[in-house]
Amino acid sequence: MPTKLQRLDPRVLRTRQLIKDAFVELLHELELEKVTVNRIAERATINRVTFYLHYRDIPDMIDRLAEDMISEMQAILKDAAQQTGFNIKIIVKLLEHIAENSNFYKVLLASKRIPVFTERLMELISDLITQRMDMREASSTLNVQKDIAIWYGSAAFIGTIVFWLRNDLPYTPFFLATQLAEMLHLTKPEQIQ
Repeated sequence: MPTKLQRLDPRVLRTRQLIKDAFVELLHELELEKVTVNRIAERATINRVTFYLHYRDIPDMIDRLAEDMISEMQAILKDAAQQTGFNIKIIVKLLEHIAENSNFYKVLLASKRIPVFTERLMELISDLITQRMDMREASSTLNVQKDIAIWYGSAAFIGTIVFWLRNDLPYTPFFLATQLAEMLHLTKPEQIQ
């Protein structure tokens, strides 16, 4: 397991980015079962030994990429847990992050090939919705079971992101966030500027 100093080393970060980019590129061309360490190393212009310095194998790499994805999103959503009202700007930031990394998310989230990414995102969104519901529970007049509301909310949000990615991001992150807010009656779009 690398130490924190190794994680901050720009060479380590650069190598991991090369591996990640090579993996994403290969998934555009091949089925997951045909992606090998050799192919990743060749595409990333590194050798196999370098790959194994960072990951045990491809499943370990996939798991760590999923962890990194969730960590990045958690950093974006960090403010959400501290606010009492629903802040649509957080959704805009999340959608902007997804748009900026759309090649990664199109392959690993919008495709059905590697479900771990969707599952981890589902957990993250479910946790966020649960926190929101817990904060509003005392004043809520919602007559729906909490778990059903969480399932519905997280599936709808992720489904929207997946279709947005599959359709090559036809809307800006801001527009999509305002549309979601309008559907959920969270805030008027003109109030979020």
